[in-house]
Amino acid sequence: MWKGIKCITDYNTRDAQCPEDPSLPDALNLFYSRFEDSNTAPPSTKLTIPPGEEPFSVTPAEVRRTLQRINPHKAAGPDNIPGRVLKVCAHQLTEVLTDIFNTSLMQAVVPTCLKTATIIPIPKSPTVTGLNDYRPVALTPIVMKCFEKLVMTRITESIDITKDLHQYAYRSNRSTEDAISSVVHTTLTHLENKNAYVRLLFVDFTSAFNTIIPQTLTQKLHTLGLSPTLCNWVLDFLTDRPQSVKIRNVSSSPITLSTGSPQGCVLSPLLFTLLTHDCTASHPSCLIVKFADDTAVVGRISNNDESDYRQEVEHLESWCRDNNLCINGKKTKEMIVDFRKDRCPPPPIHIGGDAVEVVSSFRYLGVHISSDLTWSTNTSCLVKKAHQRLYFLRRLKRAGMGIPVLTSFYRCVVESVMTSCITVWHGSCSAAERKALQRVTKAAQRTVGCSLPSTTDIYTTRCRKRASRILKDPTHPSHPLFSLLPSGRRLRSIKSRTTRLRNSFFPEAVRLLNSG
Repeated sequence: MWKGIKCITDYNTRDAQCPEDPSLPDALNLFYSRFEDSNTAPPSTKLTIPPGEEPFSVTPAEVRRTLQRINPHKAAGPDNIPGRVLKVCAHQLTEVLTDIFNTSLMQAVVPTCLKTATIIPIPKSPTVTGLNDYRPVALTPIVMKCFEKLVMTRITESIDITKDLHQYAYRSNRSTEDAISSVVHTTLTHLENKNAYVRLLFVDFTSAFNTIIPQTLTQKLHTLGLSPTLCNWVLDFLTDRPQSVKIRNVSSSPITLSTGSPQGCVLSPLLFTLLTHDCTASHPSCLIVKFADDTAVVGRISNNDESDYRQEVEHLESWCRDNNLCINGKKTKEMIVDFRKDRCPPPPIHIGGDAVEVVSSFRYLGVHISSDLTWSTNTSCLVKKAHQRLYFLRRLKRAGMGIPVLTSFYRCVVESVMTSCITVWHGSCSAAERKALQRVTKAAQRTVGCSLPSTTDIYTTRCRKRASRILKDPTHPSHPLFSLLPSGRRLRSIKSRTTRLRNSFFPEAVRLLNSG
């Protein structure tokens, strides 16, 4: 269906292509392995296995179920075994792969053929100016991806990943909306006080996954409660990994790495979040919110006393040095939210000896946050994207597509963009911004020929659903905001002095739940 839609609408992604330079694969492979020199840890520091400990094992039923869930459209790894073959032959391969997986877990050794990776460089932008403009995407054997899924289930069962409350990535009932709402609500709540302002530091790491030190990671996993056998398996999985870069039919010479975790592996995101579990705020007036490697430091300043905030930034720098993470000073930005009448620009923050640039707007996890806490920049970007996608909707209409197809296309391509993280920003939008959003919906209605839900209705529905999920999850960081009154029938309203806070997500969600 999607191929037909692309043909009808003349859709072209216009992705940037890698140049046909025979020396580029080797240059990129050396560039991606540049963090290997910073790993000074002993190469074989494995944990001692206590006597009597039984290694984790997988059952044939788990292996068969994992094989049957393989996406056959995923690209094959260096072994060139397509996922379709593994899925069709799941019953025949179950016993063999179960023995291989259990032997690997028992010996805490991953076969070299399973951890070999082929790196496919993807240009980050149409104009490439250097090697850093290529994003390394690792293709690993699909069999190993299945193995990683089984190990990941065991790791999440053994470790209480909710200890890091403000890490919102790769966890159930967590999303980018939760991370953004946490930053915005913390800011709005503090601004209710007199002589108060907020400094927001948006930290960007350089090649975060590629800088992981396996020995440091396994020590932290052991501290969190993971068994020594599985820690040693993770250590072996991340060390002595053959890697080569492939561009079209040209491949580089292989390089063996013992630093980092390939971008594209199933375990890489989880392992990174566990590595950063102890990257938390050391001062009560500060908050560190994380979504994978996207990190925001919220400094709540009162009476012009910035000492805690500056110490927090220094502490973050020190933590990054100890964990081999490098802060990208060029992409790290700061935003100051200050509504005081006698405000004056505070001294800049320095990271790595350079002053951090102060911006009036920043795109955080896909949402544009402005220093005046208005959402005009965000809504104008969303409306522009939605209007561009309406063109394809009209092409489908002229091609004779029926109402069900047009409605599905609108919901998937246009509405999904226009309502991205809508619970965060829609409640505080101006009337003009809501009219602009509604004009997109009305234009789509004329094309489709049937009624479509308005953004206000979508906002109300999603607020109720999201608030209900948070209310049912005691481990959610925002759960204390939904506290019941002594009667047990209604929620306690969130006090607000300003309209900004009153119209934000959490106060509005409490009102919606009480009214429903």
